[in-house]
Amino acid sequence: MARLLVVEDETRLRAYLTRTLSADGHLVQGAGSGPEAVHRLREDPYDLVVLDLMLPGFDGFEVMRQTFELRPEQRVLVLSAVVDVATRVRCLRLGAVDFLGKPFATAELVERVRSRLRTAPVGAPQRWLRVGDVALDLERQALGIDGRQIPLSHREFMLLGHLMRQAGQVCSRHELLAGVWGCSDDLASNVVDVTVRRIRGKAPRPIIETVRNVGYAFSAC
Repeated sequence: MARLLVVEDETRLRAYLTRTLSADGHLVQGAGSGPEAVHRLREDPYDLVVLDLMLPGFDGFEVMRQTFELRPEQRVLVLSAVVDVATRVRCLRLGAVDFLGKPFATAELVERVRSRLRTAPVGAPQRWLRVGDVALDLERQALGIDGRQIPLSHREFMLLGHLMRQAGQVCSRHELLAGVWGCSDDLASNVVDVTVRRIRGKAPRPIIETVRNVGYAFSAC
């Protein structure tokens, strides 16, 4: 049974979401404002947060900022009536794993929640992911290379992990966008390039190869 937090200021919609997700077998709690959401997230761990953006107190962007400072691994699905590309990209850059616009189909929301929960870590996690002489610390979200341990942001960690798990293969931007950000909108694909540049800026030597007109590949050489 997964623990979910529904952050929505409209009382009837929050109640509906709580009933719907509870009926799907989850333990669901609600919050009606930004400060209340952050308070709950500080007190208890949740497998997934379903987050509205327009909230009293402070908005969903601030909820995400404070949440990811506290729990970088927290999974957030944004559910918002503000659906322009700039807003969706901003949410993905902040660390959201998915974005669903309002009005929404209940069946789609339920399936998206199930999908995100299926990819959640289960049981005792493996500490290291190693390819050649490069290691990724899965607990501390850090890159181990040339005797150094280099901290990574959550998205840098997720993207590098995806590439390392697919070592020897080329990953397209579309694949990385879907696998790391949970988004298939090519208009947001520049977040992949930005994140790759940040990883390259931190690594002491090249570990990500650009395959022109295709995507990226991990390279430990």
